[in-house]
Amino acid sequence: MELEVNGRDHHTADLCKDRLVVRRGQAFWLTLHFEGRSYEASVDRLTFSAVTGPAPSTEAGTKARFPLSDAVEDGTWAATVADQQDKTLSLHLRTPADAPIGLYRLSMEASTGYQGSSFVLGNFILLFNSWCPADAVYLDSDEERREYVLTQQGFIYQGSAKFIKSVPWNFGQFEDGILDICLMLLDVNPKFQNNAGEDCSGRCNPVYVGRVVSRMVNCNDDQGVLLGRWDNDYGDGTSPMFWIGSVDILRRWKNYNCQRVKYGQCWVFAAVACTVLRCLGIPTRVVTNYNSAHDQNSNLLIEYYRNESGEVQGDKSEMIWNFHCWVESWMTRPDLQPGYDGWQALDPTPQEKSEGTYCCGPVPVRAIKEGDLTTKYDAPFVFAEVNADVVDWIRQKDGSLHKSVNRSLVVGLKISTKRVGRDEREDITHTYKYPEGSPEEREAFQRANHLNKLADKKETGLAMRIRVAESMNVGSDFDVFAFITNNTDEDHLCGLLLCARTVSYNGILGPECGTNQILELPLEPYSEKSIPLRILYEKYSECLTESNLIKVRGLLLDQATNNYVLAERDIYLENPEIKIRILGEPKQNRKLVAEVSMRNPLHVPLLGCVFTVEGAGLTTEQKAVEIPDPVEAGEEVKVRVNLMPQLVGRHKLVVNFESDKLKSVKGFRNVIIGPP
Repeated sequence: MELEVNGRDHHTADLCKDRLVVRRGQAFWLTLHFEGRSYEASVDRLTFSAVTGPAPSTEAGTKARFPLSDAVEDGTWAATVADQQDKTLSLHLRTPADAPIGLYRLSMEASTGYQGSSFVLGNFILLFNSWCPADAVYLDSDEERREYVLTQQGFIYQGSAKFIKSVPWNFGQFEDGILDICLMLLDVNPKFQNNAGEDCSGRCNPVYVGRVVSRMVNCNDDQGVLLGRWDNDYGDGTSPMFWIGSVDILRRWKNYNCQRVKYGQCWVFAAVACTVLRCLGIPTRVVTNYNSAHDQNSNLLIEYYRNESGEVQGDKSEMIWNFHCWVESWMTRPDLQPGYDGWQALDPTPQEKSEGTYCCGPVPVRAIKEGDLTTKYDAPFVFAEVNADVVDWIRQKDGSLHKSVNRSLVVGLKISTKRVGRDEREDITHTYKYPEGSPEEREAFQRANHLNKLADKKETGLAMRIRVAESMNVGSDFDVFAFITNNTDEDHLCGLLLCARTVSYNGILGPECGTNQILELPLEPYSEKSIPLRILYEKYSECLTESNLIKVRGLLLDQATNNYVLAERDIYLENPEIKIRILGEPKQNRKLVAEVSMRNPLHVPLLGCVFTVEGAGLTTEQKAVEIPDPVEAGEEVKVRVNLMPQLVGRHKLVVNFESDKLKSVKGFRNVIIGPP
């Protein structure tokens, strides 16, 4: 099967350790060794057969029978002679660029006159091929192919729109056993169970495969990988914040007979989907949308009904998530009108059903930008995530409703992904949205029939925004400020309520951790005032979620007009830094030691401390080191972890720290491994 040369030519060397893995639309080498005599083209006839799936069929494209031939027709299975030396025959086998991906069984019939024999040559795995111009996932840039297909590490962006936090992630799509798990995921999917022949035939299409993966990464309808949970109660599983890579999740799913892994949230769903899609050969990246709307009824409007303190009342099913992650995959869309090839949004987080199951996409990012909501799949939902309008209603004690002005909340900000070839963030908001207020933006809203965005917004003479310090750390006390301006030539007497509450990234509020109420706040004409709110660690320490977020809300009431001005801001508290030192010279297959340390920033001891370390090409499995003793206030905790680098090149060592008081502190270090 010529594993070494085929692995090199097909960019599958990390997968070709003991079996053949190739990419479609590209020839691969096969060597035949004859006994007794050499191959004679004038006498011997060789015919090959390649089949996939439990019910292979020529009509379905899952069975191919083709002779050894001198001529090669584009888009067909073919075998040609590359070289002949004595009793050894070297062949080129070519697969169509639209063949179904998956596990194939390769056999051969050899006949001489009236005599014939059949041989089972073995199995091989066929993947999508972004290096082949005829493949639906072809990418023209080699740098992008390496980033979106071959790179096993990356970043996922969290935090808030005003403080974007990069979290390292080990995708590990070439780690031992992951390809088999990805193929098993396809075979466990209900479409395969219901009609295996039709499902295997559909695997020629990245649109179909992407939709299956979007469904199977969550377990809401099937034997999918991850169970989602958002209530901060993860005692019978693993907190979503604890994961630092997809490999451990996928291996757990397989090892426990496809039982759902507990627990996932949006970035975990997206990261696992990215691993599976990259492994299968589809260029994929994780994206993060800040202030992401969850619009259930497709009216492109999120309405909050609040009491006089500004707290949301009643139904909370429609929310603005602090951030939300999904993936984009690169492919053509021959099923749609021209212009919609390229990046497609896929969302495996189970939010709303699509055609009866919890999946979302693929929908062209271009269609979202143009406001074309008739485009398959699920364009209205994704469009709302980045464009929904938000209206706040204040319900007073007498039952009357007053519309408040909230200029601080804009849906769809700082849409982010990792930059190609660099450990930096790339802002891709422009691929989803035209510039604010531009004629193109208005045309897109008209196409989407987005009446909310097209309506004129009346400006008010009073304005407010929340200001914070440059950085705030977990364990510290700090001030935030309501910055209020009176842009009119009149005096205004107002009431102000400032309130801080811990919050999860999906908008679920926790207990109050700071408040400041001023019943009478005079505002002179054309004046500015800054009102402080002190937030103490002792108030937020016990209720801070693993998202490290605090929501500060200001509600200003103009007492003369009964008009409200609302301002909100989500504050991200920074974790301490994890330091990683590499001891020794990094060489392939030579033991290496990583020294990992972190200083306790709190005024209390940390208990139950655990460092978890993993890295594609650096570790064969996740390594956990428990710290038996308490880590006192201000004390540095340090551990050493043995590594065994397997692959030459640049890799990331990803570290997670967990304790009773500090949850999910993450760090990473690039490690360049040289040849042995």
